[in-house]
Amino acid sequence: MVAAVAAARQGASVAIVEPGQHVGGMLSGGLSRTDVERQETLIGGLAAEVFQRIGARYGQRVAWRFEPHVASAVLEELLVEAGVDLIRGGALASAQVESRRLRSMQATDGSRFEAHTWIDASYEGDLFAAAGATYAVGREARTHHAEPLAGRREILPNPHQARAPVSALADDGRLLPRVVPYEDLGAPGDGDGKVQAYCYRLCLTSADDRLPLDPPPGYTRSTYVAVDRYLTALIADGIRPRMHDVIGLSELPNQKVDVNSHGPFSTDLLGAAWAYPEATADERSRIAAAHRTWAQGLLHFLATDAAVPGEIAELVTPLGYPRDEFVADGGWPHQLYVREARRLQGEHVLTQADLTEGRIPGDTVAMGGYNIDIREVQWVACPISRFPDVHREVLVEGYLSVPVPPYGIPYRSLLPRRSELENVIVSTALSASAVAFSSVRMEPTFMAVGHAAGVAAAIASRHGSKAHDVDVEELRIHLKADRQVLRPV
Repeated sequence: MVAAVAAARQGASVAIVEPGQHVGGMLSGGLSRTDVERQETLIGGLAAEVFQRIGARYGQRVAWRFEPHVASAVLEELLVEAGVDLIRGGALASAQVESRRLRSMQATDGSRFEAHTWIDASYEGDLFAAAGATYAVGREARTHHAEPLAGRREILPNPHQARAPVSALADDGRLLPRVVPYEDLGAPGDGDGKVQAYCYRLCLTSADDRLPLDPPPGYTRSTYVAVDRYLTALIADGIRPRMHDVIGLSELPNQKVDVNSHGPFSTDLLGAAWAYPEATADERSRIAAAHRTWAQGLLHFLATDAAVPGEIAELVTPLGYPRDEFVADGGWPHQLYVREARRLQGEHVLTQADLTEGRIPGDTVAMGGYNIDIREVQWVACPISRFPDVHREVLVEGYLSVPVPPYGIPYRSLLPRRSELENVIVSTALSASAVAFSSVRMEPTFMAVGHAAGVAAAIASRHGSKAHDVDVEELRIHLKADRQVLRPV
């Protein structure tokens, strides 16, 4: 959305080909508590304008917490003002490349689109992948980019780890669904291509007209046996269960709350998204449906089951789905939270060192600064010695949160290798390692990069040049005029 508006404001003729029927991805798709945390001074340009426009709807200078329908209305308003042509239902079928130039793409409905310059702003990187650009999926080994934080993590205490023992075995003696045997793990630091967990970011309300937290079709209590065991074990060990043992709730305007994953058993469905980046459209739909079923059932369990401690039940039971959000689907968001999928491997791959050393390259076009933030990757059946026996207990692997200083995102990280594609700019699934991308992947950063991508695409189209030949100084001059932040403030 931001890339399109930025390009149109530069005088380019712009169309968005949107695979679905909704605009804005996670910004209007349920992620209503913005991941800011010390980043406010890094958010400028069109990204800041979006949050300011949302704030104006509430009589505020800026809003970092808001209702999804308000974000959607602001984005639609921006598109109309900029004269962007929005094509809904334009799911990618194929891409036609000649002499390192993406000439056209065809949608599944038979529509065909041509452009001088393209921006792949998708979470999945489907366009650049179809056009033949090099990309990566999942976490690499520590040795791949010399990143100490890369690869499989040690299974250690952390804020999302189980605080009480949970048996990994079902009643029949087999492992619970989606739980990985400890023996199947690689060594710490090994790469395994796995992606962090996905979920749905939900908006719930305590309003009187709320829709109930009904169970999904086919709901069975046994699906949530690990949650039941965990909450029961906490109480048995004298540990006070808290909301963050299962989910996080953050206040929003007008009696609403944002729901995020938290703790070892939450709205995240660990392991269910590993196939998603390379999956077909039908397979992705099934993966999304599995995440929805899991989260719907979890909320119903937390609101109604006798095993849920009072402190948690008292917070969840008064909530329901809002009637004025995601109206077409009973309050359920349209966008699965794809925390990472494909990642371009282009002219410059951002790595851990770029972030932790706070590097500001000469071709910086946007700033990042959010934590290196990797959510849980897998549930693991760990052999835990509790004398006189060894028990198979569920622990989570993969979670990591490490602060970094402000760092620059270079224009080169938006570009496929020159030898592969010359007229494609990537604003979301940009060129980064898995570790670095876990910081970049926040919506304000995507928006800042989108702003840069839109201006660069307009310059390339105006001059009839390749994306790689855009004058970076000209690009930065335009960005500075738009109040994009290009250095720490």
